[in-house]
Amino acid sequence: MLDGLDPEQREVALALHGPVCVLAGAGTGKTRAITHRIAYGVRAGILQPATVLAVTFTNRAAGEMRGRLRQLGATGVQARTFHSAALRQLQYFWPKAVGGELPRLLERKVQLVSESAARCQIRLDRNELRDATSEIEWAKVTQTVPADYPAAVAKAQRDAPRDPAELAQIYSMYEQLKRDRSVIDFEDVLLLLVGILQDRADIAEHVRGQYQHFVVDEYQDVSPLQQRLLDLWVGDRDDLCVVGDASQTIYSFTGATPDHLLNFRTRHPGATVVKLVRDYRSTPQVVHLANGLLSQASGRAADHRLELVSQRDKGPEPVYTEYGDEPTEAESTARRIRDLIAAGVPAGEIAVLYRVNSQSEVYEQALADAGVPYQLRGAERFFERAEVREAGTALRGAARAGRNDSLLDGAEDLASQVRAVLSTKGWTTRPPAGSGAVRDRWESLAALVRLAEDFEAARPGATLTDLVRELDERAAAQHAPTVQGVTLASLHAAKGLEWDAVFLVGLTEGMMPIAYAKTDEQVEEERRLLYVGITRARVHLSLSWALSRSPGGRASRRPTRFLNGLRPGSAASGVRGGTGGGGGIDRGAGRAAANRAPAVERKPRSPVRCRVCGRTLTDAGEMKLMRCEDCPSDMDEALYERLHDWRAAQAALLGQPDYCVFTEKTLMAIAETVPSTEGELVVIAGVGNRKLRRFGTDVLAICAGETVRDESDGATEET
Repeated sequence: MLDGLDPEQREVALALHGPVCVLAGAGTGKTRAITHRIAYGVRAGILQPATVLAVTFTNRAAGEMRGRLRQLGATGVQARTFHSAALRQLQYFWPKAVGGELPRLLERKVQLVSESAARCQIRLDRNELRDATSEIEWAKVTQTVPADYPAAVAKAQRDAPRDPAELAQIYSMYEQLKRDRSVIDFEDVLLLLVGILQDRADIAEHVRGQYQHFVVDEYQDVSPLQQRLLDLWVGDRDDLCVVGDASQTIYSFTGATPDHLLNFRTRHPGATVVKLVRDYRSTPQVVHLANGLLSQASGRAADHRLELVSQRDKGPEPVYTEYGDEPTEAESTARRIRDLIAAGVPAGEIAVLYRVNSQSEVYEQALADAGVPYQLRGAERFFERAEVREAGTALRGAARAGRNDSLLDGAEDLASQVRAVLSTKGWTTRPPAGSGAVRDRWESLAALVRLAEDFEAARPGATLTDLVRELDERAAAQHAPTVQGVTLASLHAAKGLEWDAVFLVGLTEGMMPIAYAKTDEQVEEERRLLYVGITRARVHLSLSWALSRSPGGRASRRPTRFLNGLRPGSAASGVRGGTGGGGGIDRGAGRAAANRAPAVERKPRSPVRCRVCGRTLTDAGEMKLMRCEDCPSDMDEALYERLHDWRAAQAALLGQPDYCVFTEKTLMAIAETVPSTEGELVVIAGVGNRKLRRFGTDVLAICAGETVRDESDGATEET
């Protein structure tokens, strides 16, 4: 049972008595250590399986823990989330403590929050409703009653999504409606069990008799309410093992706090403390950067940071890339991902991570254009988001109405017309304060405004109808079936996951740290969020930023302050001492790194001109066609249909979306140019050497009117 554990993991496994605190850095094998600890205790006869309760925060993590315990022969151990364990106990003890059946559990509280707001004569749209619901959840896990909510918000320096007094009204009415209808929500499960255990000593003793040994994973994410429940479970005993890393505290907006982890040794002076710092996930180069990032941190969590030591062989240095604009950043990222896949890295082992979900659209488009399959994690595709669909409907209606639409009065240019239409959907010139659903909605609408500005810059004189057509085309290209591919995710959604290659994108001031992070504590949480992103990478790590939003825009952006002194060519700023897995970080780190890798990657582009009228093209779709959208097309329609059918057959054979073979624009370009040689085919945008090798023979044969063998059933297809 102890074979294969490193010395520190072995120490964890052998620490079976008294309070134990395991400080486990990213990639150090904490799940392995605690599951072997439980299994060893069971095998040694020190722990009885039915008396052990291991709790964590997600069903996925609990399931992984149960699976590992089964493999180790420790069947009978309970591994659950806090809510699952509490609900099980509440259902069992409710008849004895209260009588009757447990009230019905409210699966989703949004509808009841909406009714509560209406009864308070407060109008909330769908996004404001989601924010109000989140605020109620925060209040309950921090054990804040409605009357105390405004003061609690002020004390926590929390940006409430609307007037705290109004939210307190809604919260109070919500609680009243629940009582009237005999329903409870998920937070009530914890609150009610806490109340029963506090009021009924006999039931508390029953629980403590059943569960005598507790293990808590991800302890840095415990809320005050969860800690209160844990205290009641444990009682005056000390058979408690907690595992966590203060440097990975990134959910304070939900009520999570690392204080319980940081104060553990104060509350339990005789606790055994074990630090896991051997990183088995990442190369020394990745670990070195992660350590350097935290060496600049401040605050309590920084004082307890762990200095990781990589256990892997050397790998490539992190790549730092500065781009002129966001589309170039996305397109280059997609090309580099395509190269990694061609070099043998599976698409499922690559991730693009960003700060907010609205950043995904440009990467969805770039990957689709590059023929790289992708999947979104923790968010809807950009064009599937409710606010984007609503905005599209409004823009389509305004385009049909034309000058008869009063909204467009005085709006002469396309961008002004879009801003006027979207202002009715919640877009304003200034972003809303704080985070949450309202901010997410604004970010999505702002992305559409920026898209309109870029579209107009590329196509002067474009109309609202032209823009709607462009949006429809983009949406169609991205509505392909979900397949195993490159992961697109926010940094928050990436917690607990890992990939061979990670691309951290959009690392500019205002995005990292996010603009609404005002206090020192909020800024430090943003630093920890970047640390989580860095430590998701096993081997390949890329960090990039764009100096302007759109091509030709003013280069006014700055890379994130968090990389000062760490990235090539940057000056150190407040860097403290300390050594990482790959060496020390000091004020010379920027110069040393500059000698190892170029500070920026610049790939100047030759202008692409329309082959019909000669105008310089800036729109990605037009560049792929090599002509303006409005210029006459000489496309061979019959050839296009044959290519279209062939592409569908290839995609089915590969089990991938059609666009991963060639996008629509690439097929159109092929049907217009009708290449007869590999040289003529490879220069068409969207083909390239990789696809030339894979599909070139078929495409040239189809263009020549020859037959192509259908590999799916051994038949030949007459073209």
